[in-house]
Amino acid sequence: MSAGDGASRAPAGDAAVPGPLADVAVVTIALNLPGPLAAFRLAELGAQVTTVLPPAGDPVATLVPALYTELHAGMAELTLDLKQDGDRARMEELLDGADVLLTSHRSGALTRLGLDAAATARRHPRLVQVDITGFPGERADVPGHDLNYQAEAGLLEPGHPPRGLLADVHGAERAVSAALAGLHARDRDGRGGGVVVALSDAAHAVALPARHGMTDPGSPLGGANPFYGVYPARSGHVALGALEPHFAHAMVEALQLDPDGDVRAQLTAAFAERDADAWQSWGEERGHPITALAAPGPARTHDHHSGGTA
Repeated sequence: MSAGDGASRAPAGDAAVPGPLADVAVVTIALNLPGPLAAFRLAELGAQVTTVLPPAGDPVATLVPALYTELHAGMAELTLDLKQDGDRARMEELLDGADVLLTSHRSGALTRLGLDAAATARRHPRLVQVDITGFPGERADVPGHDLNYQAEAGLLEPGHPPRGLLADVHGAERAVSAALAGLHARDRDGRGGGVVVALSDAAHAVALPARHGMTDPGSPLGGANPFYGVYPARSGHVALGALEPHFAHAMVEALQLDPDGDVRAQLTAAFAERDADAWQSWGEERGHPITALAAPGPARTHDHHSGGTA
């Protein structure tokens, strides 16, 4: 099915091969970051995505234009005033051909627009609807942003705003998972349905290791292990992730450290001898997990793949 002109995306490196969701049409009315990011990820998997904007547009288009452009590249865009009968009729035409609807409105607003999951299920029984909310259940209409969700999950420290929008980004991935699960369930019984993805739940999921003390001060990942931490280099800083014993032993051998001495002080002195980028190149050539800290601002260009840890 296709709800618009959105371009299908193929896996990186092979433009001729359609993505696994090439036959899936997504309509999104979600604004800001989590919903558009989820739509972007679905488009990366090949889905045809149509973004329906309100007359005022998406705030991100004004706040961070480059981010908005990146997240909507190759998608169809349509501006509709869903309070107007004619535009609501156009929206219904889109949903007739859609497989997934993404929203980020409060539940009351969706109900007023006739786009709550119960209502859309009656008109479009095969539609999989994913509603992104701030909080779950009875708190679904409580206002908030990533900062609030991280605060409740214990991820913030006083005086330090977060560098990463963890709830928003992980919430987007949870929305993608919910859409895929809904499509899979529909393949079995032919019925769509609605699911709610709460960003506060996403923040609590990100905080899981911290809740179990995995990153507490004094723990191996919280500063107790000198082979797992951030060190100043001659220029810049490096992250050393030699957590496993064989990585730590390799660093001891390579840098001729005294394992019975003050290892942290020895590493500090060693890393001060070269620039951070030079240390990263040195580590990659020899199989040591050393990475130069990227400067704040635009992300470096990098390959979209994950490496092993052992």
